[in-house]
Amino acid sequence: MAANTYLTGIKPTGDFHLGNYVGAIKPALAAAEGYDTFYFIADYHALNIIKDADELRQSIRSGAATWLACGLDPERTVFYRQSSIPETFELTTILSTLTPKGLMNRAHAYKAARDRNTEAGIAELDSGINMGLYNYPVLMAADILIMEGERVPVGRDQSQHIEYTADIAGYFNHRYGDSYSFPVPKGVIDDSEASILPGTDGRKMSKSYDNHIPLFLPEKKLRKAINRIPTDSTPVEDPKDPDTSIPFQLLTHFADAEKVADVRQRLEAGGMGWGDLKKELFEAVNTELGPKRERYEELMASETELDEILDSGLERARSRARRVLGDVRAAIGID
Repeated sequence: MAANTYLTGIKPTGDFHLGNYVGAIKPALAAAEGYDTFYFIADYHALNIIKDADELRQSIRSGAATWLACGLDPERTVFYRQSSIPETFELTTILSTLTPKGLMNRAHAYKAARDRNTEAGIAELDSGINMGLYNYPVLMAADILIMEGERVPVGRDQSQHIEYTADIAGYFNHRYGDSYSFPVPKGVIDDSEASILPGTDGRKMSKSYDNHIPLFLPEKKLRKAINRIPTDSTPVEDPKDPDTSIPFQLLTHFADAEKVADVRQRLEAGGMGWGDLKKELFEAVNTELGPKRERYEELMASETELDEILDSGLERARSRARRVLGDVRAAIGID
């Protein structure tokens, strides 16, 4: 059985934004130190949302390029496409035979879809809900268990996924544990203030709120996006409260402690305007993300580099998946 395995799935749906970078990408890369790390592009999960083939291909490439540009090391981390691991889908079938339907009925995503139908006055509560959404927790469990994942980073609002995976692993272990047992995974949950980036309206940055700043905006567009962040009409010469300022809150995630302390002092003393603060924010964000933007653009422009990296990870991932599925098949009596 594998030990100290850290695994995360990356759903390739839509462009990443600064909130994803601060709240998910950076913590996941940093927290993985000391573990065997497995990162995969969850392209089959994306099928629940993306039905256009060209859009899905582009999203897969963009998702992979984003993580690589942000510092994922494919020599150290096994990086692969979910769709390249057929063992995952065989394990999904096996786990489905052990998972109670009632458990799926209580899944948050399924209940939320039914609630939307209720609010819309639709009598058939399952209208528009496909089996991919309904079975989503079982496929997610298979993603984790096929690699014997032990630590899985999730947001607190996604903790049910890990609880379900632990339950499903428990069903299998109870039935077949004398022959083989899955390690029961635990969620790595970071909901501290340091991991939550405010959007341009002060709420948590999110595409659904339309308050986000895309991660790899070109330099001129990034400057414009930062300049459009709302501020009040306090005169330049008057003191200002940094802690109620969205640009200042964003600055704390991209500038070093010395710069943050200097800007705080200048705001509190008066004499620094919001325009100057936004300039400092732009410089800090662009300094950190500029090289990553260039690397992202290189990866997206290349016809082969991304595929070569993912194919290299595929071989390493399938080696483990084959072993785990072989143990599972023997345990259930299908040799």
